[in-house]
Amino acid sequence: MNKGNFPANLVSVDWLSNNLSHPNLIVLDATIAKAGNTKSETNLHCIPGALFFDLKYKFADTSSIFPNSLPTKTQFELEAQRLGINNNSIIVVYDNKGVYSSARVWWLFKAMGHQNVMVLNGGLPEWNNKKFKTNTTYSTLETPGNFKATYNPDYFVNFDTVLNASILKSPLILDARSEGRFKGTSPEPRKELKSGHIPNSKNLPFTTLFEENCFKPKSQLTAIYNQLIPNNDTATIFSCGSGITACILVLGADLCGYKNLTVYDGSWTEYATLTSNTKS
Repeated sequence: MNKGNFPANLVSVDWLSNNLSHPNLIVLDATIAKAGNTKSETNLHCIPGALFFDLKYKFADTSSIFPNSLPTKTQFELEAQRLGINNNSIIVVYDNKGVYSSARVWWLFKAMGHQNVMVLNGGLPEWNNKKFKTNTTYSTLETPGNFKATYNPDYFVNFDTVLNASILKSPLILDARSEGRFKGTSPEPRKELKSGHIPNSKNLPFTTLFEENCFKPKSQLTAIYNQLIPNNDTATIFSCGSGITACILVLGADLCGYKNLTVYDGSWTEYATLTSNTKS
């Protein structure tokens, strides 16, 4: 494997199994633990050699009142170095739900200037389906990496940008939450939040993109996106509950060749909080 022959943005479990021994490969488990749990789960199973990527605490701005907020460039760079990540590292990120929080990590690395990062299609469930070996402990790297971040602000947008887009109906806003949450007929997981959606946004539940654990074929994904996004260059903002599953929609759109894609970092949690005295 070298820079010229590894896939772009999405890899299969077979590909990863065949390339696990590559010296520049870094495998990251970005699983988000359930509330109240830590990474040291009693039934931990991980891909051999995987490092734990702490998306909730080490790679998020924990001083923010909103969950999963974008970390600073300095924080991201430092924590990536502590994991042993180098500028020439080839990163594969996965989670234990299929494709869930791994897409957020993929987008974070892209935003921080690291392009050699891919999501494992199907994640740990697909790895297990193929009966590949797993370990019960994460790996650790003794030597810090030399990773240097170069943050590109075009990857994320803030509340003011989204509010303006909502009023002007441009850029397009796509919401990855379930139809019930989008329409306000199902409650939000965060009980303090009102239900509903950003005015003039459209709904594309992230689960629509999958067959079991993996992304649907590109032709099917393209047909889905074509119903909502006019063309490949249409500027599109992706939102969800707290900035996690929006990145799944971005990854799917990227796989289909769409450009001008951004994520609303605060997503519905921020929008609903800051507009709590207005109707959604």
